[in-house]
Amino acid sequence: MGQKEMRVGKSEKGIRGRLVLYATQILCAFFLFHLLYTELTFKGTPSQQIKFDIVVTGRQILLDSKPVVRSEVKKYVSSEIKKDVGSEVKIKDDHNQSLQYLLTRLVGGEDRAKLDSTGFACDNTSWSIVCVTNKPVKIDMSTMHVHLQPSNAADNNTTIIRPYSMQESPYVMNYITPVTITTAVPPRPTCDHNHEHPAVIFSTGGYTGNLFHEFNENIIPLFITTRLLRSRVHFVVVDYKPSFIQKYRRVFPRLSGHEIINTAEDLSVHCFPGAITGLKFHKFLGLNSSENPQGYYSMADFRHFIRQTYKLKNKSVFDMQNPPTLLLISRQRTRKFLNQDKMVTMMEELGFRVIIASSDKVMSNIEKFSHVINSCSVMMGAHGAGLANELFLPDGAVMIQVRPLGFQYGVDAFYSEPGPGMGLKYLEYRIEPEESSLADVYGLDHPVVADTASVAAKGGYAAAREMYLNKQDLRLNLNRFRATLVETLGFIGHHKDVANA
Repeated sequence: MGQKEMRVGKSEKGIRGRLVLYATQILCAFFLFHLLYTELTFKGTPSQQIKFDIVVTGRQILLDSKPVVRSEVKKYVSSEIKKDVGSEVKIKDDHNQSLQYLLTRLVGGEDRAKLDSTGFACDNTSWSIVCVTNKPVKIDMSTMHVHLQPSNAADNNTTIIRPYSMQESPYVMNYITPVTITTAVPPRPTCDHNHEHPAVIFSTGGYTGNLFHEFNENIIPLFITTRLLRSRVHFVVVDYKPSFIQKYRRVFPRLSGHEIINTAEDLSVHCFPGAITGLKFHKFLGLNSSENPQGYYSMADFRHFIRQTYKLKNKSVFDMQNPPTLLLISRQRTRKFLNQDKMVTMMEELGFRVIIASSDKVMSNIEKFSHVINSCSVMMGAHGAGLANELFLPDGAVMIQVRPLGFQYGVDAFYSEPGPGMGLKYLEYRIEPEESSLADVYGLDHPVVADTASVAAKGGYAAAREMYLNKQDLRLNLNRFRATLVETLGFIGHHKDVANA
């Protein structure tokens, strides 16, 4: 009986062994088949994977405002695939690099060579100055002195910069705290705090309090400068404005994994493995991928970052339901729409649902107001900072700028030029002299109305601003403006017979 049981046990073990071997062979065969299939199917055509990603993430292909034909889409997708594939390689490569190496990516050419050899270099463009060190530094917060390790004993260099992105604005720069970068021996050599990630020193002074300037000179430059380091930075803030920090409290934690260091309160000595002083500026409300440290961050990436930060649900205007919503930025002090009620009635007759934004308190609450804007297909307003809210519009939306009489400075650069880079359609309504309240005051033949250039020629920018921005209101010609609204409906795809609207 014992021998029989033993034989049965051996038999069962043999069967189990053969089953395990058989299963292993099947798994190996399946794995080899999968590798072969992947090699033959996908290696030669990475576009298939990219296209799938485009569909899944809801990425909207926008080719200006013209009807999209299949050949154009193929051409566009093909070019985007090439960029995306190259970007993936760069991103993976950058993430595997040390922080010291990534800091060198913030400068180029001779500056990068200097940074590699000495550990310190400054990138000086027409707009901004950014100084980078990829070697350990001591920062005395009480004096805002950044102490570098000299590359040799004979070095004794000092650089003073004001860490604000718009260096071309002399009025603002007078109010930005200077930061001294020096190889001199620090008077307080001991570190009170040691950090494992680099410092980024910047000012929240300047024109903060104005939405346009907050994004133009702070938030977008901060993204450009630090995104490569993927939150592995410490923000060191001079000219600390609590209201600004509070307003953008959702943004800062997504760019830095550490609490902000307020130099007005923290007067100790902090030590870092490197430092960036100043922020990069590319252009008004935008960025140039070609000027980025690594060449793959675009304005589309920044808008994606903003959508994620504020949890905005609408990526594309073409995925939104009827009726189309128009947000009217209604100014209450200057550049008011004197016939606003009639304008709104006409908008509603054309099929728009109209939201009027007139309260500064409401519009300054970005966390709530960004969702209102993101729900709109169209945003409209007279030239002014409120138009910077276009950053929150979904792709394909229309931004209408009403251009006041006489004032030209920044009208194009601030809003019309950035729009297409955000995936938006820009339209403009230029008022005629009779649509300006200045015609009621001075008459159509007065130089203030008939020869607006003479005001700037005589009194400069300040005189032109005072007259045409601070003293002017608008009464739109509804027949003329109707054509702009009909054109808008055509762009957002909500009116089939726009010619007869």
